[in-house]
Amino acid sequence: MIQVNNISKKYNGTTVLKIDSLEIPKGQSLGLVGNNGAGKTTFFSLLLDLIQPTTGSITNNEIQVNTSEAWKPFTAAFIDESFLIGYLTPEEYFYFIGDLRGQNKADIDTLLLKYEEFFNGEILKNKKYLRDLSKGNQKKVGIIATLIGNPEVIILDEPFANLDPTTVNRLKKVIKDLAENPDITILVSSHDLQHTVEVCDRIVALNKGELVKDIKTSEETLRELEAFFAV
Repeated sequence: MIQVNNISKKYNGTTVLKIDSLEIPKGQSLGLVGNNGAGKTTFFSLLLDLIQPTTGSITNNEIQVNTSEAWKPFTAAFIDESFLIGYLTPEEYFYFIGDLRGQNKADIDTLLLKYEEFFNGEILKNKKYLRDLSKGNQKKVGIIATLIGNPEVIILDEPFANLDPTTVNRLKKVIKDLAENPDITILVSSHDLQHTVEVCDRIVALNKGELVKDIKTSEETLRELEAFFAV
């Protein structure tokens, strides 16, 4: 589904990401872990054509992302609150994204009803603008908005940050349920090793911009990662 070929990104002569090869098959849930500055967000930004690579390319379903926009209809992402539109209410934002993805209001209402527990009564029908919501509630909106239109590729950058423990557990269930669908490929980045291992069947670790581990999730994965990052 996603193929990385000799991708690199440099800023002022400093290499912040360099991955020679990485293949993510359709239907896989992949966790991207690493310390601050490891290159996780840079990788997602390249995958979403938010920045241009210094060398190499990334293809999404055989479409090179920085030369065509044909990957956009089946790909959805939430990187941070800059993806939101602050002067809209959550409902207005959901309907706006739905319109972009060919969904009517009834489709959106059905989707939102499914995630009522995840919202915990803090998102809908409160007549608040997105800019006035807490960081955690903004994240809830951004994450569920990625599910509009049944995307085949879902990209979430640090989805567990700024969420309370109850919401984290609910989010893990959401991601696990999505991961059971063989038609959906999920990429999750996080500082939290335990959460990522729990929801992903493959873990890729980055360190100083380079791929240092690529392991299938097992009972030993968390201990292996904790030992690596403890050094």
